Amino acid sequence: MSAADRSGSAPAAAWVRRHLQYEPRDASLFEQALTHRSAARANNERLEFLGDAILNLVVAQYLYEQYPDADEGALSRLRSAVVSGASLARVAAALELGAALALGAGELKSGGYRRESILADALEAVFGALYLEAGIDTARRTLLRILAPALAELDASAEATPEGQKDAKTRLQEWLQGRGLPLPRYQVVQVEGESHSQTFRVSCDVEAVKASAFGEASSRRRAEQAAARQLLQQLGL
Repeated sequence: MSAADRSGSAPAAAWVRRHLQYEPRDASLFEQALTHRSAARANNERLEFLGDAILNLVVAQYLYEQYPDADEGALSRLRSAVVSGASLARVAAALELGAALALGAGELKSGGYRRESILADALEAVFGALYLEAGIDTARRTLLRILAPALAELDASAEATPEGQKDAKTRLQEWLQGRGLPLPRYQVVQVEGESHSQTFRVSCDVEAVKASAFGEASSRRRAEQAAARQLLQQLGL
């Protein structure tokens, strides 16, 4: 699609139905959310302000619940990884948001529909529009669904532990290596739930010491960490 073809943008309501899986009651609200300031006076800046607050609230609550041992600093780092402009721009690109944007002539010519800041800001504005029309519960469910890949990529080693303390998998590996023993074997034994809210059950086996343990979490890597912690406890470590 050429830049000229984008001047009208894809209908906002159609984009919302397809990518948010939501039927908008007020299409004009989402049209505003997908309108950059270069295109019209009634643009998405105010909705972006609101959506940013909703996004931070939803992600903060999710992390608070998923990382019960995390301190404030670790939670802040995890949240930043999810709500950063680069992360949101990747999510927006996956949702083909650029094709739905209304941009001014200058931004069209310069490829603004691919610009990271514009995509991230528009996605936040969409979050704001969704909250205003559907409320916090629908906004939370939708945000967590479309942010699921970014949330799943969070490094399990970022879970809060005392400063300088190594994560469970690293500690178990180093303990085994220090005794010349083979490394543990991790295996996913069960996955339950919908794609946006899955639970992984992972086994951790160390044949050399005839020990095994299981861990459950919302991602494979976190489940591996949980299993490693259980095994460390079995070994008295």
